[in-house]
This record gives sequence, structure tokens and C-alpha cells, in this order.
Amino acid sequence: MSEVNENTSLPEEERELTQEEVNSYKKIRMEKLDALKADGCDPFEITKFDVDTSCAEAKIKYQACEAACKDIAGPTDLEKLVELLDERRVQVTIAGRMMSKRMMGKASFIDLRDKTDKIQVYVRMNEVGKESFDRYVKKGDIGDIVGIKGFVFRTKMGEISVHAESFTLLSKNLLPLPEKWHGLKDQDTRYRQRYTDLICNPEVKETFIKRSKIISTIRRFLDERGFMEVETPMLVSNAGGAAARPFETHYNALDEDVKLRISLELYLKRLIVGGLERVYEIGRVFRNEGVDARHNPEFTLMELYQAYTDYHGMMELTETMFRHLANEVCGTTTIPYGDKTIDLGKPFERMTMVEAIKKYSGVDFAEIKTTEEAKAIAKERHVEFEERHKRGDIINMFFEEFVEEHLIQPTFITDHPIEISPLTKRKPDAPDYVERFELFINTWEMCNAYSELNDPIDQRERFKAQEEALSQGDEEANRTDEDFLRALEIGMPPTGGIGYGIDRLVMLLTNSPAIRDVLLFPTMKSID
Repeated sequence: MSEVNENTSLPEEERELTQEEVNSYKKIRMEKLDALKADGCDPFEITKFDVDTSCAEAKIKYQACEAACKDIAGPTDLEKLVELLDERRVQVTIAGRMMSKRMMGKASFIDLRDKTDKIQVYVRMNEVGKESFDRYVKKGDIGDIVGIKGFVFRTKMGEISVHAESFTLLSKNLLPLPEKWHGLKDQDTRYRQRYTDLICNPEVKETFIKRSKIISTIRRFLDERGFMEVETPMLVSNAGGAAARPFETHYNALDEDVKLRISLELYLKRLIVGGLERVYEIGRVFRNEGVDARHNPEFTLMELYQAYTDYHGMMELTETMFRHLANEVCGTTTIPYGDKTIDLGKPFERMTMVEAIKKYSGVDFAEIKTTEEAKAIAKERHVEFEERHKRGDIINMFFEEFVEEHLIQPTFITDHPIEISPLTKRKPDAPDYVERFELFINTWEMCNAYSELNDPIDQRERFKAQEEALSQGDEEANRTDEDFLRALEIGMPPTGGIGYGIDRLVMLLTNSPAIRDVLLFPTMKSID
């Protein structure tokens, strides 16, 4: 390939660079780096650069100065305005990545981007010096990280810009970074090279800024309600608290097989036993399952537990928190998702699981009392089940088959069958069901909550039923946790508990179509 002009963007045709072209660009830039080093100007030897203003702040400071000068000069005295702006120059030191460059002889306009915004920088040879101009501006590359000292002004075209008085190369770009990175069309490449995705797509950066705000807002909300944030083990001998397959590993120092946690539940309940009363944890959990638009094997879960309340208390907390999050993060409780509009401002609908199934399938499980009857209606409605499944399992299958797709607006589905809820209190007036709810929005399960089972005798029987299911082939069944049972025997107060999928919540509030769009580094198959 012949030498390319590094001051221009890629050719107009929409294609990715070939590896040969990439190698050629890199060779040219390596030669420039070698020349800089030979001149004693190695940018990688620079250890710090004292930035005092972001790109966004530079614009805000100048607008404030300009407004104050206009107030003094009046609406018609332009000469006075220019004089005042010159006297009150907004001096700034900024730094960021050079995203474009337009050479005009002994001057250049570059676009500089930092984490807050992009700003135009005007560089003249006479002011930064010929040596610096030739070295860092004229021979500079798109993607270089540079530091600028200068003052803010408005161009004749009305654009707020920085007039450079000094120009420093802080880090050399060695791989091509065009204005339009065509590789971004390949989702797989975007996820694998998130660093380039963040540089070239400002909207991607905004998603992760919003994710951080969502989590910090949740923390403030819970802290104000008297909750205490804690941390519990990730490596556990018994991965319980959810229906999922764990990842397994070996702890060499103890010569023991251990698992990565699938839930936060059982340790947090131990803390309720210990008297902490209101606790929460936001942390990674790991489930050895498939990958799709809403599932990643490694994801962020938040669980919280509150003594002396029940699942109704968890409903109030959840509805209040979701509404608060929407207002704080999105500025409204009416949020778009795809072609839908989700209204978090109205009271959330509430239906029992049996009521929802009757509404959307016409089948009334209040009239179906036995497992045999449940299996018969499942066969009639073409709902597949296994021989080991019981009436409660089939109720859940009907819900997944006929109901979930209809739950667009926020809806609490309550009172699940006991067979699918091994850690939940029974309903006193309906012992085949438990005090549990799941919140559905946009057909997704957003959270799962219980009135927590605190009866150690009942809990042991539930674990026994789970062990039986495990022996019959249910790889997601819970194993008996003797230490947790010991904690319950010490005594746990009546408690409400809930788990939230943070990634799914971020998807909803950022209008993101897939979980990988809200994970900085999603799980990807290795490239051989």
C-alpha cells in the first residue's frame, strides 16, 4: 500500500480497513513515534498534565463571561463588548483525544473530545511555535491525546472554541481511528473493542454514564431509608438462593471444590438474623446458563432485606424506587422503550398468578386442585412438562406460556405456587401458595420478592423437596444449607426481601435493546 495522508479521514466508501491497510497506518505512526523519541520528545515519558477545565466547562465559563460582558456593554456597543471579552479572557487548560484535524497552512482547527463533550481548538504556528506546530499538529494523527493551554473565544461562525497558546502531545495513537469507524457496524466487534466503541460513539458513553447514575441514585434512596450496604462472599460451598446452575472451581489452599454464587440471598438473611435489620448488596453473580438479549452469565444483582415487613412492604418500596429512578435519571416517569411508552407514574397493576393465567388463557387453576388435573389441561393446551412436575410447576409454565408477553405496563404478579418458591412464607389462608411477587415491565421480570420463610422446620422440608427434585434431574434445584438452617434456628424476625436485576433495569431506563449494550465488557466467546 502506498503511503496515506494521515490528515484525512478514511475513504468515503463504507468498508472496514484491511489488515494490510491497518499495518501500513501503524508503520507510518511508529516511524513518527521513533522520530519524536530521537528528538528527545517521547510522549510516553510524560507523567502528568494539570487539567483545570473540561470541554463542557470551557463552554459554560465562556457563555457566563460573554453574558456578563454584554450586560455591561449593552446591546449595541460591539466594540466595547470585544474589548471586555479580551480583558476578561477565560483561560483554560484542557486535554483529550484529537478526533479530527483541518490544516490551513500555518494554522489548524482540531476537534478535541474529553469525557464531557467535544470542543474546537484553533492552533496557530506563530503562537505555539514552529517546532511544536510541525511536530504535534502538522504531523499529528487522529486519535492522539493532547493537552492545550489557551483562552476561549467565539469564531466568526459562532462556534465556541479554544485558542491554543501551547500544545502538548500526551500519548501517541498507533492504530487508525477514523472519524467513521466502520467496524462499529459489527456488533461483535463493538463489544470486544468497547474502548474504541466508547471513543467513536458518544451515545454509548452516555449509556454507561447513566448506568452509574442509576446505581448511585439507588444507593442514596436506600441509604435514606436506613439500609446498610454490605458485601458477602462470591466463592461459596453451597450456591443457593436461586434456581440456576453455578460455575464450579477448586480452592487449592483448602483443597475444596467451591462455586461462584448465583444469588446474594442466604448470606444477607444471616445478617438479618444477626440483627442488622436493613441490608442490601449490589454485586456480581454468576449463572452457568445461555447468552441472549436479556441474559449474560455474569451480571449485576441487587438484593435487599428488611426486618419486620413483608412482601407488601417490598411492593411499596419497589414502586416508589422505580418512580424515583425514572424522575432522577430520565427526568420523567413516562419513558420510551423501542416503539412502546412505559408509564411508571401510575399505580402499578396487581394480579395473582392464577388471576393472570385466567385472564390471558381462560384456564382457572382455582378450579384445578390436583397434579393429575393440571397435567391433563397442560396436554390439552399443548404445554410441555416432565413427569416430575407438580401442579405448581404447571401453573408457572402456563404463566410463562400465556401471560408474560402481555405484561407491558408495570404489573405485580403475586402469590406463586409453593413448589417454585422454596424460600418463601406460605399464605396462611392458602397454604399451596406463598407470599411472593415478581414485577413485570415490557414483558420482563424486573424483580422477585418474598415474605421470607423464617421457620427452620418448614425450611428443612422445603430443602428436602429440592433435594428430591435434584435427584430427579432438576440441575437448578437448591441443596440443603445446614449453616443457613442453623441461622434460622437462632431466630430470624419476619422479613421482606427482594432481588433486582440491575442490568435489565439499566436496559429499560436507557432504551437499550440488549443486555450487552449496558455491560461494558459482556461475556464473549474467545477468538482462537
